[in-house]
Order: sequence, then structure tokens, then C-alpha cells
Amino acid sequence: MNDSSVLPASAIPALDIPAANEVSLLRLYLLRVMYLLVVVGLGAVVWPGILQQHKQWELMQGIVTCMLAAFSLLAALGLRYPLKMLPVLLWELLWKTLWLALVPLPQWRAGHVDEAIVGNIFACSMVVLVYISIPWRYVFVHYLKNPGERWR
Repeated sequence: MNDSSVLPASAIPALDIPAANEVSLLRLYLLRVMYLLVVVGLGAVVWPGILQQHKQWELMQGIVTCMLAAFSLLAALGLRYPLKMLPVLLWELLWKTLWLALVPLPQWRAGHVDEAIVGNIFACSMVVLVYISIPWRYVFVHYLKNPGERWR
């Protein structure tokens, strides 16, 4: 049976994709620490409300709570598969960076930071730890330089 859509290995050009062993063990442990911080942090804040089924949420609070719960479950997978779950940390990095730039920064520039968001500013500023833990060379090669998957 000859499948013309499958190329022999010799016909596939070698790609410069760092393998998991090219990411240092220290970097893998840093990633695992980040995933663990997410799991523990959201486990303490989000999961008690979910497990108490009698709690009634408003629409946006329910959406946020469920999204954060899903995020914590995906972060738990990151403990075992730190490189495969990198998009989870990239998502966290992007939303927190966007929120810091678009919500509190304009208020700070205008000279009136709302006291209601000060705690969130501190929590979201911890995103700097994510920036430090990400293996940026791996991200560049694996997600930006590597050709995408076929469309058809």
C-alpha cells in the first residue's frame, strides 16, 4: 500500500528544533515551579468556591472562576510535561501583560490608581517570574521558526 502523502524520512529536511534535552534541567525545574505556583495559588483561591456548589456567581464571576479552574488543571499537566504545556504559561504571560498595560498603567499615568485594583496589580506583576522561567530560545525555534502544520 503506497500512500503518496507520506514522505520518506530522507525527504524531510532537518529542522533546527531544540529537543527536550536541549532545554536545561534547571529550566525544566523553573517551569515546574511556575506550574506549581499556579496550581497551588488557584487551588487555594478558586477551587474552594467551585467545590462548594451552593455558591451562586454572577455571569462574569462564573466565567472567570471556570476559566481559572481550567487553567489550574492544565498547569497541573505542566508539572509532568513542562515543555508541552508551554502555551499555558504563554497564555498567562500574555493576558497579565495586556491587563497591566491596558488597565492600571493608564490609570497610573493619569494619576489616579483605583484602590480596588492595587491587589490585582501586585498579583499580575508576578508575571515577571513567568518571563524569567520561559526557555525563550525553545519558544522561538519551536513556535516561530519551525514551519507550521499543514492546512490540508
